[in-house]
Amino acid sequence: MSGHSKWATTKHKKGALDKARGKLFAKIIRQVEVAAREGGGDLDGNPTLRTMFQKARDASVPMDTIERAIKRGTGELEGVRYEAAIYEGYAPCGVAVIVEVLTDNRNRTGADIRAIFTKNGGSMAEPGAVAWQFERKGDVMVPHDPKLTEDDLTLAAADAGAEDVRDMGDSWEVVTPPSELASVRSAIEANGWPVASAELTMQPTQSVPIDSESDARRILRLIDLLDEHDDVQNVWANFDIPDSVMDLVEV
Repeated sequence: MSGHSKWATTKHKKGALDKARGKLFAKIIRQVEVAAREGGGDLDGNPTLRTMFQKARDASVPMDTIERAIKRGTGELEGVRYEAAIYEGYAPCGVAVIVEVLTDNRNRTGADIRAIFTKNGGSMAEPGAVAWQFERKGDVMVPHDPKLTEDDLTLAAADAGAEDVRDMGDSWEVVTPPSELASVRSAIEANGWPVASAELTMQPTQSVPIDSESDARRILRLIDLLDEHDDVQNVWANFDIPDSVMDLVEV
């Protein structure tokens, strides 16, 4: 198991227990709005909106809140117009970072992201400088269950289009092509297996090994500060921290 994957799993648990649910809701609702604006409000005809709708439901966002977000996206209701932007940069030790945002003021958000990088040992990069080190994938997390074997999950997921199944300790990570995320999730749930989360991710194609606790803390501090910004939707990085070091950092 890579440190990066363990960090992602830890962040997922943290998010599930996050007391600031309003902040989490706001980020997800922005994603719903933008998906509806770019592809229409029909869940069946807009795969991205369908994925974001399910993400909102998984986070227990109320249905009426989701419906209003879709209507704002399609123009049926007035609201702030958000646009997507991607920033690239480096964390300490040359770790590549991609930051995805939805903002109503690109200049303000860009300045904020740059400040977070520079004040925490990182630096911004030109567009495309680090993106080549990542590829877009679907990611489905399935909790471990005594009744669920890796072979059974792998077979069902592969038949639906999954590429890989990884043991993450207390859950399985099912990796899919972006276009197959919804079908793989449906196939898993059709077998009666619960899904903890299903979302589009940027997975690194190569990793930077981090063996020092102090370096790990510096990197994770930068990532956490980026992640906490109101406009930031996702932060992806290509560090690989061993479990032994990650355990020290999490204490």
